[in-house]
Amino acid sequence: MRDLTQAWYSGRTSHWRDWPARRLVELKERAGTSISVIIPARNEERTVAGVVTAISQALMTRIGLVDELVVMDSDSTDRTAAVAAEAGATVHAVRDVAPSHGAYPGKGEALWKSLLVTKGDLLVFIDADLTSWGPHFITGLLGPLLTTEQVRLVKGFYTRVKTESDGSTSTEGGRVTELVARPLINLWWPELAGVVQPLAGEWAARRSLMESLSIPVGYGVELATLMDTVARHGLGAVAQVDLGSRAHRHQANHDLALMAAELLMVAERRKPGAREPEIPRIRQFVREDRQVRAVIRSVPCHERPPASSVIERPGGSL
Repeated sequence: MRDLTQAWYSGRTSHWRDWPARRLVELKERAGTSISVIIPARNEERTVAGVVTAISQALMTRIGLVDELVVMDSDSTDRTAAVAAEAGATVHAVRDVAPSHGAYPGKGEALWKSLLVTKGDLLVFIDADLTSWGPHFITGLLGPLLTTEQVRLVKGFYTRVKTESDGSTSTEGGRVTELVARPLINLWWPELAGVVQPLAGEWAARRSLMESLSIPVGYGVELATLMDTVARHGLGAVAQVDLGSRAHRHQANHDLALMAAELLMVAERRKPGAREPEIPRIRQFVREDRQVRAVIRSVPCHERPPASSVIERPGGSL
C-alpha cells in the first residue's frame, strides 16, 4: 500500500504554476466545458467581497475561464448576501433552495443545495473567509480536471500563514486535520495517506461525481467526498495541487471539537458493515462565574442523498 500511495503522490500531485490560465481557457473551449465557482458563506461580510471580486475580475471578465460565480448564503445574520451580490456574485439563500426538501445548517448542506442551482460541468469550491490567497487557487484546481479524464476530484493544499503563536508558517493542516483526520486516515484508510490536506476547503470536482454522492450536511463533506470517490473510482480519480499559501479566520476549540465529532461520524459510516448510529451528542465544559458548566451539543449527522436523485432532467424542476 505504501508503494501505491507513493506512486499516486508522484503522478497526481502538481503545483498551481503548472496550469497557466490561458492554456486552461483553450482546453475548456476545445472540450465545450462549463465551469462554476461556488462559495459557501455564513456571516462573512468582511471577506466575501474580496474573494468574489478577485475571481470575477481575473477569471470571468478578463479571460472568460469561469462561467458562473455563486455564493451560497447559509443563514447569515450580517450583510454577507448583499455584499456578495454587490461584488458580482449570484447569491442563493440555502434555505430558499428546494424548500420542499427542507434545510439544515452546515457547509455540506450549502454545497448540496448548490448542485441544484448551478450548471457548470466542473465545480470549484472556495471558502469565503480567505484573506491570503489568489485566483490561481481556481486555475490550479481546474488543471487536472481539464487535462486528465480519469481525474474526478482535485484537492488543494497550501502553507497555512501565521498559524503558530510566533507568526511562523507551516505546511501542516489545521488542528482538526492533524489531530483527527490524519491519524484516522493513516490507521484505517492508509491509501489516502498521501493526501496532504484532506479537509482543505478549496477543491474541485466533476458535476457528474458530486451528483452521484451522498453529502453530509456539516463539516464532514470534504472527508466524505474524498473517501467515497476513492471507494467508487479508485485512487487514480483523485489529484492534488499545491496552491502556495492561505490565511483565513480560525475557530474556537469547542467548535473544532464538534467538527472532529462530525468527522468521526463520517468515517464510522464508511467502515465495512457499519450500522446507522443514533443521533450523537457531545458534552463539553465551560467555566462561568468560577463554576464549570456542562454544555451538550448535537453533532450534525444527516446526509443528503445523491443530488441526481432529486433533479429532474431534462428541463424539469425539483
